[in-house]
Amino acid sequence: MVKYRVIVFNANLAQAATTNNVCIKLVGTDGESKRTWLTSIKGSATFYLGAESKFSMYCPTSLGKLVLIELDKKPLPMFPEDNWFPNKIQIKSPEGDLYTFPIYRWIAGCEVHLFREGTALRIFDDNHHLGKYGREKELKQREELYRWHVYKEGLPHCMKADNPSSLPCEVVFSFTKAKEFILTASSGLAELQLKGLSCNQKNWSDINAIKKVFCNKKTDISEYVQKHWRDDAFFGYQYLNGVNPSFIRRCSALPENFTVTDEMVFLRGAGCLSGEMQKGNIYLLDYKQLDGVTPNVINGKKQYLTAPLVLLHKTPDDKLMPIAIQLKQTPGENNPIFFPSDSEYDWLMAKMFVRSADFSEHQLNVHLLRTHLLAEVFAVSLLRNVPMVHPLYKLLIPHTRYTLQINFLARAALISETGVFTKFAASGGEGMITILKRSLSSMTYSSLCIPDDITERGMESVPNYYYRDDGLKLWEIIHRFVRGVLCHYYKTDAEVHQDSELQKWIQDIFEHGFLSQSCTGIPQSFDSVDELIKFVTMVIFTCSGQHSAVNSGQYDYGGWMPNTPISLQRAPPTTKGTTSEATMLQTLPDVNTTAQGMSTLWLLSKQSTDFVALGQFPEDHFCEEIPSKLIVDFQGELEILSTVIKTRNKSLEVPYTYMDPTLLENSVAI
Repeated sequence: MVKYRVIVFNANLAQAATTNNVCIKLVGTDGESKRTWLTSIKGSATFYLGAESKFSMYCPTSLGKLVLIELDKKPLPMFPEDNWFPNKIQIKSPEGDLYTFPIYRWIAGCEVHLFREGTALRIFDDNHHLGKYGREKELKQREELYRWHVYKEGLPHCMKADNPSSLPCEVVFSFTKAKEFILTASSGLAELQLKGLSCNQKNWSDINAIKKVFCNKKTDISEYVQKHWRDDAFFGYQYLNGVNPSFIRRCSALPENFTVTDEMVFLRGAGCLSGEMQKGNIYLLDYKQLDGVTPNVINGKKQYLTAPLVLLHKTPDDKLMPIAIQLKQTPGENNPIFFPSDSEYDWLMAKMFVRSADFSEHQLNVHLLRTHLLAEVFAVSLLRNVPMVHPLYKLLIPHTRYTLQINFLARAALISETGVFTKFAASGGEGMITILKRSLSSMTYSSLCIPDDITERGMESVPNYYYRDDGLKLWEIIHRFVRGVLCHYYKTDAEVHQDSELQKWIQDIFEHGFLSQSCTGIPQSFDSVDELIKFVTMVIFTCSGQHSAVNSGQYDYGGWMPNTPISLQRAPPTTKGTTSEATMLQTLPDVNTTAQGMSTLWLLSKQSTDFVALGQFPEDHFCEEIPSKLIVDFQGELEILSTVIKTRNKSLEVPYTYMDPTLLENSVAI
């Protein structure tokens, strides 16, 4: 008889232990063991939280190189069936070899689960017949679990699920995450109800009364915004380092429908408009995708959503100042161009309509579509087409954590017919779907890759653009890590082309995420190692850095509602000199709309205590030496970047933290 030493590493997660009997079977190249119950003197306490449970197994002869294990469990008499979350299982063979089997998932019910040895294998490396069988069985099961669903025609497809409990247990929130999420949401709503704000459909009578909505929910930046939201310099700053930093572009020629002349504008400390444009100092915001969108009806009142054009000027002291605003796309007498020289409230109202338009552009296109919906497509395609033993799965699975459940909740609680966004945003309802469809049809692959996007928007040299500075450094760090890992497994372009699982992954993304629109530039297949590296870098950057950049600051910049109105309920001014503070208060959203919007932004900005930062790998999917070393190098580079960002921020009036690796999450999890 020969002895195998088995160590079960139990997760230290709430409700991850099991009192059930656990059975294991070892499968090797030269045979397989009998199904063996893993028992110890600890009885039902054998598999407790965080424990390393050790066992011995005996076989008549050596099983050769271990290929896979089979696990199942059954409840003891008088004990209930429960779910179990083991991290991994290590097995030491009679020959002294140590095999690691990554698990990192919930095991429910009594069915038998197959798990492969941890060495990454591409499909053409998997030569053992039992390995091939396990690979095929896993993907067949996953195709049933992770099915595509058309949420709305013209939008990226999502995962089919009837309710959160129908999601596979391996992708749902942890007990901690679920409880904290519910507590944050319910406490915010309870506070609004206690204050009588959630049902109050009246106008604000005093701008300062808005401070009472969440007087105890403040951040340093939300406090700063409250003091500076009227300032032109802060208005411009937000388009570089606020929650929508990838919309602004350098203007080399004015749009034909924006007829601003040299004589109309005053450029502080500089020459004329045309001259400054030639120098690269003029920038444009063009919300043309909002043009003609049907606005919402809230509290029985029609809302207003404009499609503004805005010019900004980089001044000699490196500030970005708004110099002209046109609130509608079509020029005309009832569509004046507003300037800083206009009356205080004419200019302030013009900026408010721009900021309200930016709320819709940011939330629907930049945040929902370009991070949440795409991250779900990347995740579902990975889980359907790529087995656990594949190097791509091991590389990308950390960046799918909680994404499927958070998106299900977003569809149910935010953008459904009764969702907060649908009921309380100017672009909710019919307008929301219009904007999302337009945004997807105009999306390009290059706009998802920050180096290409910065160049295409002409934003290489504008000063104080910390989103760009930190984002490009973060992209390069991720790119080096991805290159190291993928080049370890793919030595030639032919190997990439030959990997049918890789090709199915990108084909599904192209078909279900980008609706087979070749104009997007999204690859339909991978023909080279470099092409694969760039796409995987984009996926990781989108799910981590980019999502953090457009999500984490939502309450910072939207917690003071006048800075980012969720909706506006009076028509934009068509003539100058007709606005006042009273007009502004009548235009701002009603009390309940304001309160619901602020409560939602607070929830969406709240970090969970089981947050996992970029570069942290609590799950050891890679077992080989080289990928493990690359992970350590990756973590070291991220730590250096974090130090650089923190050092720079000490000298900034408004620190930019959203690309700090220690503060950004590994996945779209909120």
